[in-house]
Amino acid sequence: MTGIFLVLLFFGLMLIGVPIAFVIGIVSYVGFFILDSIPLQSVVQQMFSGLESFILLAVPLFIFAANIMNQGKISERLVQFAVALVGHIRGGLAHANVVVSMFFGGISGASTADTAGVGKILIPSMTNENYRKETAVAVTAASSTMGMIIPPSIPMVIYGSLAGVSVGKMFLGGVIPGIAIALCLMALIGVISHRNNYPKHQRLKLKEIISQGIKSIPPLLTPIIILGGIVGGIVTPTEAAILACLYAFVLSFFVYRSIKIKDLPGIVYDTLKLSSLTLFALATATSLGRLISYYNVPRLIENFFANALPYDWMFMAAVIILFLIVGMFMDTIPSIVLFVPIVLPTATQVGMDPIHFGIVVMMCLAVGLVTPPYGLCLLLASKIAELPIGRSFYATIPYIAAILLVIGIVAFVPEVAMWLPETFDINSGPQ
Repeated sequence: MTGIFLVLLFFGLMLIGVPIAFVIGIVSYVGFFILDSIPLQSVVQQMFSGLESFILLAVPLFIFAANIMNQGKISERLVQFAVALVGHIRGGLAHANVVVSMFFGGISGASTADTAGVGKILIPSMTNENYRKETAVAVTAASSTMGMIIPPSIPMVIYGSLAGVSVGKMFLGGVIPGIAIALCLMALIGVISHRNNYPKHQRLKLKEIISQGIKSIPPLLTPIIILGGIVGGIVTPTEAAILACLYAFVLSFFVYRSIKIKDLPGIVYDTLKLSSLTLFALATATSLGRLISYYNVPRLIENFFANALPYDWMFMAAVIILFLIVGMFMDTIPSIVLFVPIVLPTATQVGMDPIHFGIVVMMCLAVGLVTPPYGLCLLLASKIAELPIGRSFYATIPYIAAILLVIGIVAFVPEVAMWLPETFDINSGPQ
């Protein structure tokens, strides 16, 4: 009966618009209050214990680097280069939207930063070129999901800390799936663009493309610095995040001169605000996870996955469905903290590599960023375009189907995700 009450409280608070981090914290507090045998201070203790990991320092640092890049108008340079590369194809701006999301995902590590940074530029530009608003929103939101998959990825840092696996290997594992999603989205855009006769830009001369490429080389070096440092064993992921901040600052302040000293307090404030929300959600989710364990929920779910799903393919299908549903209602960080510790032990028992499992989970939760009622990237893109969320979601369905196709391939053909991690031997742990 208590469990039913807590579930109803959880969804009731969500329905009235309480932020998910506070919903989790309130439910945790009420749940521990009902359990008379457990002191209430354990709620705070569990919250602090969830943050006691050196690797988590990388979260605010990657956010800080992304904010510097955004403030420094790096996204505008990346958009220009993407248009130079693919603008001559039918539906050129839509294709450029996907390409620049690949670039931006390799810099920011956050899908929402991609939606905000790229969407503010390309959604108005696409509508001005007679693209349907629904198409502009759908392409922007769907392509933004790559920010969770293409390295560096903040959710992958959280997963690596929680699962005790190499963050570097997680980063490498996301490269091919991320590129595969981009190719599938661009193939779909090609079909839709020819059907709707969307415009294309004039093909640029090779000299002009090279010129745009040279201008974009400095920001595009960011993921190379991060991945190269980690794969080469030179730095840990946390140290790589520090390098990313320093590089972003030097690039924006000294090279492009697009930010000034007076801009730094605002950038730091935005970083602290977003980091505090992310880490607070992680802390409250850790506390709720501890509460769930008191009700033996992990054991019940483990037994279900172990006994009710006799075949590996059935287990994998259940994992995909579970995290697709979870992603519809919860933010990525709480979803990872609450459900990965429950399902991961069974995944390893059936012989699934934790890196492969993590990549599949990241991809499923990324879909949640474009599916209501949570759908944060879809909400941001819809707000930029001033379009109702219902019309936006309807237009996004084909793009979600394309992402689901890639998820199925990655899930049932592990070599797609595991080839790079197995090729490059990274001995460093999650730190």
